[in-house]
Amino acid sequence: MPLFPVVARAALHFGEEPCISGKNGSGTIFFSGCPLSCVYCQNYEISHLKKGVLITPQRLSEIFRELEQKGAHNINLVNPTHFIWAIKEALSIYRPKIPLVYNSGGYDLPQVIKEDIFDIYLMDLKYISDEKALKYSKAENYFEYAEKSIKTAYKLCSESVFDSQGIMQKGLIIRHLCLPLATNEAIRVIDWVSENTPKAYLSIMSQYFPTGKAEQYSEINRKITKREYEKVLSYVMEKNLENVFVQERSSADKTYVPEFDFEGLGTRI
Repeated sequence: MPLFPVVARAALHFGEEPCISGKNGSGTIFFSGCPLSCVYCQNYEISHLKKGVLITPQRLSEIFRELEQKGAHNINLVNPTHFIWAIKEALSIYRPKIPLVYNSGGYDLPQVIKEDIFDIYLMDLKYISDEKALKYSKAENYFEYAEKSIKTAYKLCSESVFDSQGIMQKGLIIRHLCLPLATNEAIRVIDWVSENTPKAYLSIMSQYFPTGKAEQYSEINRKITKREYEKVLSYVMEKNLENVFVQERSSADKTYVPEFDFEGLGTRI
């Protein structure tokens, strides 16, 4: 019998892209565990240490409804890949009337994406380089999987749809977190998005700060510099990409990391 999902938090969240968080917040459910093992993960206590509590698919469906009733613009499932069976079961009990967001690190199987049960795909493209993916995320063949999964999501959501308030109802957002000494990697990601998913939204993120086990890697044991970030943003402008979100460098602060305090989980197993 498959394991019940482990969840660390379910609450309104305001730290996503503007078209996801909006004014009311994104109804975000943080699942514990992750297919990746990023040494710098800002959610280290739930992704690596797997802090969280067991809930049933029935309870998960109730959480969907509760977040919807609080006015959430969407149901945002963070790291859903390894609990997809439970999510499907919960959706068979109650399907929210607001968009369902698949929020992942990109290290996904295309067949999971092909199920086409989500409205919005919020997916990382962390690396093109297999060397960096293996070194920092212990993810063998990361780009091979991420490329296939993102292309699959793009086929489903190549045309973005927004409501009258500018909140995304359907679409694909590809995120890239800029790392120290990795501007060339960011440029390769920008090129890939431009060539392969031109109608998707690209989100360039500057929120990196050393946490988790990052201190063991001297080259990434610091925030990115203004010069590094400006080099990436200048390249975005050169490519004339229209659908781009840019994060302020002030976002590189641990105060923006949510508390994984089991908020919103209620009854547990």
